Amino acid sequence: MAFSLNCGGRHLSLDTPQIMGVLNVTPDSFSDGGALLSSNGLLGDRLLARASQMVADGAVILDIGGESTRPGAEAVSTQEELDRVMGAIALLSSRVDVILSVDTSNPVVMREAATAGIGMLNDVRALTRAGALEIAVQADLPVSLMHMSAEPERMQAHTDYQDVVSDVMAFLKARVEQCLIAGMARSRVLIDPGFGFGKTVSQNYEILRRLREFASFELPLLVGLSRKSMIGAITGRPASNRTVPSAVLAVLAAQGGASVIRVHDVAETADSLAVWRATKGEL
Repeated sequence: MAFSLNCGGRHLSLDTPQIMGVLNVTPDSFSDGGALLSSNGLLGDRLLARASQMVADGAVILDIGGESTRPGAEAVSTQEELDRVMGAIALLSSRVDVILSVDTSNPVVMREAATAGIGMLNDVRALTRAGALEIAVQADLPVSLMHMSAEPERMQAHTDYQDVVSDVMAFLKARVEQCLIAGMARSRVLIDPGFGFGKTVSQNYEILRRLREFASFELPLLVGLSRKSMIGAITGRPASNRTVPSAVLAVLAAQGGASVIRVHDVAETADSLAVWRATKGEL
């Protein structure tokens, strides 16, 4: 099924999988923490250069995150997250021709980012924080709802599922229903199974093998597999050296029906998806 999104007035066709580039303006994200943020604040020139290169390489969405959600990560204050995220939006919105997304669970950050003109919300907590659902409905933007078994500091202790795919799907079904009840248009909703968020290595790969089952939602599927520990567990390589297997997983996700693929290494992912499309006769 082909989907499309209206991202704050910008139309995005999902006839073919699209790439979302990761821009973490945090000091402690698992792969690139500190690359775009110093103790003195945003590294503006570096952020602009990274964003511009991602767009040139094929990203159509840039996902800005101001709070790390890696396993064991601690929460940051609303003001700190606002300072990081809003500074990045202000820098990029008038300089880079791309849809900006904000990776946040904080309703205050959602509201301010929407007011600033972003095109999408990406919430790893699936709008479960108080006030988040109401703000997301008011924002009238596409929203990605992700499954996470518990808060980041303790989620890896919560991996006891009856059937990991069925349980994740049941959670997402309930969250989608709550969004629709609250008045969100179904055309605004994306779902994300949450690779690495409260799952064991084997559970992550089981979800990937069974990704086609999420097609039953008839909603766009967003996945984030890039550089994750499920790769390191197999290859033994650090996060900074997982580009090739990340691109392999991106292709497998596309084969499994993913509409949006969230990655750190845009050029390599774009090349891999182009070759995959060629194997299907899409030259």
